Amino acid sequence: MEQQQSDGLVHLDFTLNGRPVVADVRPDATLLELLRETFGITSVKDGCAPEGSCGACTVILDGRAVVSCAQPATRAAGKSLLTQEGLTAADRERWADSFVVAGASQCGFCSPGIVMKSEALLGRNPDPSREEIARSLAGNLCRCTGYVKIIDAIRLSAAAKRGEPLPVVETSGLVGTRSARYRGRELALGDKPYVNDMLVEGMLHGAVRFSDHPRARVLRIDASKARAYPGVLSVVTWRDVPGERIQGAITRDWKQFVAEGEETLYVGDVLAAVAAETRHAARAAAKLVEVEYEVLEPVTDPFVAMAPGAPVLQPGGNILSVSRIRRGDVDHALASAAHVATETFRTQFIEHAFLEPESSLAVPCEDGTIDIYSQGQGIWEDRRQIASFLGEPEDRVRVTLVSSGGAFGAKEDLNVQCHAALLARVTGRPVRITLSRAESLRFHVKRHPLTMEYTVGCDADGHLLAIRARMVGDTGAYASVGAKVLERAAGHACSAYRVPNVDIEANAVYTNNPPCGAMRGFGANQANFAIEGMLDRLAERVGVDGWEMRWRNAVEEGDRFGTGQVLGPGVGLKQTLLAVRDAYKGARYAGVACAAKNSGVGNGMTEYGRAVLRPEADGTVTLFHSWTEMGQGVDTVLRQIACQELGVESSCVTVRVDTRHELDTGQTTASRGTMLGGRAVMDAAAKLRAELDGRPLASLAGREFYGEFKVDWTTSPDDETVENPVTHFAYAWATQVVILDDEGRLAKVVAAHDVGKAINPTLLEGQIEGGVHMGLGHSLTEEFAVRDGVPTTMTLKSLGIIPPSGMPPVEVIFVEEPSPDGPYGAKGVGEVALVPTAGAVAGALHRFDGVRRTRLPMRDSAAARAAVPRLARASATQESE
Repeated sequence: MEQQQSDGLVHLDFTLNGRPVVADVRPDATLLELLRETFGITSVKDGCAPEGSCGACTVILDGRAVVSCAQPATRAAGKSLLTQEGLTAADRERWADSFVVAGASQCGFCSPGIVMKSEALLGRNPDPSREEIARSLAGNLCRCTGYVKIIDAIRLSAAAKRGEPLPVVETSGLVGTRSARYRGRELALGDKPYVNDMLVEGMLHGAVRFSDHPRARVLRIDASKARAYPGVLSVVTWRDVPGERIQGAITRDWKQFVAEGEETLYVGDVLAAVAAETRHAARAAAKLVEVEYEVLEPVTDPFVAMAPGAPVLQPGGNILSVSRIRRGDVDHALASAAHVATETFRTQFIEHAFLEPESSLAVPCEDGTIDIYSQGQGIWEDRRQIASFLGEPEDRVRVTLVSSGGAFGAKEDLNVQCHAALLARVTGRPVRITLSRAESLRFHVKRHPLTMEYTVGCDADGHLLAIRARMVGDTGAYASVGAKVLERAAGHACSAYRVPNVDIEANAVYTNNPPCGAMRGFGANQANFAIEGMLDRLAERVGVDGWEMRWRNAVEEGDRFGTGQVLGPGVGLKQTLLAVRDAYKGARYAGVACAAKNSGVGNGMTEYGRAVLRPEADGTVTLFHSWTEMGQGVDTVLRQIACQELGVESSCVTVRVDTRHELDTGQTTASRGTMLGGRAVMDAAAKLRAELDGRPLASLAGREFYGEFKVDWTTSPDDETVENPVTHFAYAWATQVVILDDEGRLAKVVAAHDVGKAINPTLLEGQIEGGVHMGLGHSLTEEFAVRDGVPTTMTLKSLGIIPPSGMPPVEVIFVEEPSPDGPYGAKGVGEVALVPTAGAVAGALHRFDGVRRTRLPMRDSAAARAAVPRLARASATQESE
């Protein structure tokens, strides 16, 4: 029951997981806060509180599935509440096995909420169809999987609940098998802790105070009211930073705190940070930090920012970088071409929408060092910047990776690690900062919106002769990796096609919009949308279909890539085209597009894979590596390679990533973890095997075997003296076909991908299915809207992400054309999975309604309206008004 107390708290009596419990809570507390903060139940995840749109916090209340972050805690009074922890052992086993066998968890943050929603569904409907399951998951967001394998898992669980046997979980760990995801059972059940699930004795909670304006001069910061708030121990500002306040992975321009007298550059700039005994107190106090501004007109158009006389936003000017690629005589080639087309394409800001918001835990140690628990994509880079910020040697800062609940590039940059570390140093106590969803949307980088003007010529038979492209990318307030994104867009401007004459220029430009940085595809998918649109236009003039136009221009071994690199072995593009030919030609409304995506940063940078294998006394092996597990499966893949090389089962290998071993290989980016990490594991395993000489692993307990793979043969695109540049050590290749039904709705996607070697087919399928889902959203429905430098889509629901019921079937086809540099020939596929999607969608839409589209998202289409019906309703409402 519920009773109001004299201290203002509300007394609750209810049943939790079959046991009667009592609790005293704030009147405004949510059910999620009650479970996590009062009872310490962390299987319910905070992905969007109090929005209630992601479903990660789903529980069962009196037999009905509810999202706990959107329910008042008082609603539990007198009722029965069930979380994952309250399921029977048999039910937990059933769900864990179903998710593991199907490959339904990637980052895993959404999995426990989906399990609870589905447990409630099976209570009402013991044998739901795929369509019924998809509809039931309307309130549950997964950004990783594309829902295909989640629905597979729910179908398996339903069958098991009816008494049917589940498929056997693969445990051999061998390369090529559908080996179970590392810690997959814990992910499904919500037992694997993320940073926001971690508790340390004496831990304080942190919160940050953001700027109110995208561009304003800060005249005064007054934290006196915040410091006086009950429970607050410290409020820090720019004055308290002992080291370098301005950080950055490539360009040092990102202010971790904005100082008085400086200008804010976007609404995510941090002005102050608070540490308090509770999260509620910290957040309430942060709101009390008073700031006096001189508000200035924001610069929000990159073309305006490039113009003479524009306000200068960064010391080096508003143009961050200019990337150029020139080969041949473009003017002469275009003049002699039988067909020439010119068009301008535009893409939008996109929000990553990873499910786990930014979170960091900093723990000061008795010896004066500090431990940082980070979800970042490069913990050695985190360490470098945190140590610089604190003004301390790097050996006094230890960073441990806590596997991330999704990232897609956004967690390459620092988020709140420095703020947590400073508060921990000032207070002498552990401090955890976790952003809310609205704060996360405001704070982190987005996908670059690009404006791309293309002129392309071909001969009478459709063979491409020349491309001229001019690209301008809005990199927002800070550099992040914007220069590299535009460099990559320029390098992929010709996509997977043979073009003898090339003139590309790409500018990354500062504005007062949210910063833009790494996001899955990294500039290649924006450029791909443009070049695929040009091929469709030229195919129409030549008189051939889209497939034939691509076949005539597809690169093969010995051809030059757009950057001028002569391609060596491992080019499976034409095999992917052949794999989808019948699907394309047999459909009434279909579009086709090809893609290339580099593996590795390349462009002259030396890259490494590094790993350590340590046999243990119990006969197991610990694998230390450097890559961030964020759902892509790198822990699982590297474990499989270790199993293959050492002849042990997967249960014998434990995986760890922390800075105690100096294995710095940079950011987990550029689809390179499998290739570089895999080769390093193979090298370490070879050394271990040589020492074993037939003895058991335990005989070498405690000894560490270091493996390394070095790539030092790529060249800089800026070095015009290099006749035959090698811009990247490997590429992945793909062709996708998007098919619409007679109503113009998404009917099917056929995705043929050259993966080199399928080390784990289940994980590969999941990566491609999830990439297609993200690519369809990028193409049709998603946009992070910004007006005058201020984001206007501040909820997950408003972003236009395609729900399970809007996701079409995906047929995944593997082509295995081995890469000479990948382990067993494997290539990276995490990014290429979404690169061709927009071009294929645009082609299918044109076949259906005859409209050539040049701007993303293509929300004016029947496919978009059917995929996300809410967008159609919103559009109808606006039109009626």
